[in-house]
Amino acid sequence: MIQNRKDDHINYALEQEKSENSFDDMELIHQSIPKYNLDEIDISTSFANNYFEVPFFINAMTGGSERAKSINQKLAKIADKCGLLFITGSYSAALKNPDDNSYKIIKEENEHIKLATNIGIDKNYTAGQKAIKDLKPLFLQIHVNLMQELLMPEGSRNFNEWENNLKEFVKNIKNTPLVLKEVGFGMTSDTIKKGIELGIKTFDISGRGGTSFAYIENRRNGNRFTYLNDWGQTTLASLLDIQEFTEKVEIIASGGVRNPLDIIKALILGAKGVGISGTMLEIVENYSIEEAIEIVNSWKMECKMIMCALNAKKISELKNVKYILYGKTKEFLENIRNKN
Repeated sequence: MIQNRKDDHINYALEQEKSENSFDDMELIHQSIPKYNLDEIDISTSFANNYFEVPFFINAMTGGSERAKSINQKLAKIADKCGLLFITGSYSAALKNPDDNSYKIIKEENEHIKLATNIGIDKNYTAGQKAIKDLKPLFLQIHVNLMQELLMPEGSRNFNEWENNLKEFVKNIKNTPLVLKEVGFGMTSDTIKKGIELGIKTFDISGRGGTSFAYIENRRNGNRFTYLNDWGQTTLASLLDIQEFTEKVEIIASGGVRNPLDIIKALILGAKGVGISGTMLEIVENYSIEEAIEIVNSWKMECKMIMCALNAKKISELKNVKYILYGKTKEFLENIRNKN
């Protein structure tokens, strides 16, 4: 049952057509007279108590089936060769099936990979401890996926323990950083405030615009609730809504990131790192591992090129970049400002 569900997620994620992307509502202001040489640009970053040479990473996707294992093997090899952080999909499948090897094989085949993992907020903190013991990750993502659970026929219907579960994760897991992660529905300032109250210091706001788990679960259950396919806030809207927190906690952006320009836009709005899932899945499905490595390595140079054109020597300087907003994203920002 789990294997079929995981494979459904992969199939429908690849099938989904993305109609609009909030990153297209943001235009960056070009600088004609540069300050820096290209080789002076530094794209390194730090979050969750770890240093990374590259600001983007392969975000949580899959695990728990043979197909997921094959995808994880490819993604891990790309991450290892390119120096990227790689985050596994939810470790729950491995906890339910002791014979599952779709997660552990990542470290077995790539000894020095920068690895993190993921568990659902509906789980007891002991599930997180088990994931940490098995994989020894750099950090543990705790994902929140309310609308997905509601749309899943087999999903949870009990949510009032989530807040206490998060408290218990924070209380009982001290030596591994924790990241609270959405799954494509976006986070608002209210969620960030609550997370801070509960002890979370790093948030992946994962907004709408990329893989939609509302769409995926609707495809799985006969498209009964297609009117909810676009539920949640976009990645750009979420980033704009939480600007007051970008200096207080660490923000990671994900959701609909397609290329280095999207990566830089997210960093301009205060993200410390940028997670990529759907685009990476498409790359490993459509290209050989060697071609994928070439694409990812090119992305690192392209990030430097864009920063050079914006007169930003390092990521912290991107906050000074001027930009213009258009369309629905501009309307969203105007509305939240009026309400405040």
